[in-house]
Amino acid sequence: MGYRRPDGRIGIRNHVLILPTITCATQAAQRITELVDGTVSFIHQHGCAQVGVDYEQTFRTYAGMGKNPNVYGVIVLGLGCETHQARSVADDIRESGKPVEVVSIQDHGGTLTAIAEGAKAAVKMVQEASMQQKVPFDFSELIIGTECGGSDACSGLSANPAVGTVSDMIVDRGGTAILAETTELIGAEHLLAERAVDDQVSKRVYEVIEAMENRAIRMGVDIRTGNPSPGNVKGGLSTLEEKSLGAATKAGSRALQELVNYAEQPTKKGLVWMDTPGHDIEQLTGMVAGGAQIVLFTSGRGTPTGSPIAPVIKISTNSTMYERMAENVDLNAGTIIEGKETVDEVGRRIMEEITQTCAGKRTKSEILKQHDFGIWRIGPTF
Repeated sequence: MGYRRPDGRIGIRNHVLILPTITCATQAAQRITELVDGTVSFIHQHGCAQVGVDYEQTFRTYAGMGKNPNVYGVIVLGLGCETHQARSVADDIRESGKPVEVVSIQDHGGTLTAIAEGAKAAVKMVQEASMQQKVPFDFSELIIGTECGGSDACSGLSANPAVGTVSDMIVDRGGTAILAETTELIGAEHLLAERAVDDQVSKRVYEVIEAMENRAIRMGVDIRTGNPSPGNVKGGLSTLEEKSLGAATKAGSRALQELVNYAEQPTKKGLVWMDTPGHDIEQLTGMVAGGAQIVLFTSGRGTPTGSPIAPVIKISTNSTMYERMAENVDLNAGTIIEGKETVDEVGRRIMEEITQTCAGKRTKSEILKQHDFGIWRIGPTF
């Protein structure tokens, strides 16, 4: 059961988003969420002194968050003089057909007045959202984001392949599964290129891997031959390639249909690769801005990560971490390592958790209000 949006997509949550388009509006946005129940927002440092493709990517991310089907309506909150103008972002979001209001701190005469105006608009929007009735929907309407962070030696043996099983299940039911983390697919790109639906997609696989490696080389680092995360090393991983071979198992076994840019909505059903960095919060934000209603996040070291608008189901790769961080982690795949369950059995358990989450069960990150947000910046601030 979910919420049918004007553009036809289905939401599994019904948030009113207070969307600050500039870093200096984020505190005012937070005050509105404190005043009005049913609203969510996020802190960030973007929205001004950005140019070119970096500007475009940030704009696309803002608009994508507002368009995500888990959002009923949006209050776009700007300062007034920033590069990413609130009205432009609002106009883009309005194309989805959902209600959108604009509040400007400068135009309204200051922070306190802007907070009051934003809160008034939010109260009306939340009340309207509360009247929406849920309708049945099929798995084919879901976009599932997948990611791994704080990986260990168990990741490629337990949680990641279990998520790969889920990816196949979603694809077989007509839905979409997003594979991200380009950085953490270096060394495994040939396996995904072999599964590309055509030569054009296969060529694109190698192009995005080369571009990511070249970014690191320009900074004097060859990341293919090392592992940039101390936590991964402590977890038993020796190289980035070893980590990538485990991370790639989240993609299951179905054909790779397309490769989209950061924060872009997939145009095809099935397995889709989104070009993102390995940074947990930035890749999560990109997938949610791309339309993912729910995200599966595996970890061997532990993480509290969550999203302001999409439920994030955390899955541990080993039982020790699950027991230590039970307040943050939703499911334990360490039973595979212990021989108590198979990969397929854990995959079916994750599918059941997805079903329950769509029906309204709250994830640990939602309960703890873990509203993380970060945009992959691909240019300097001027």
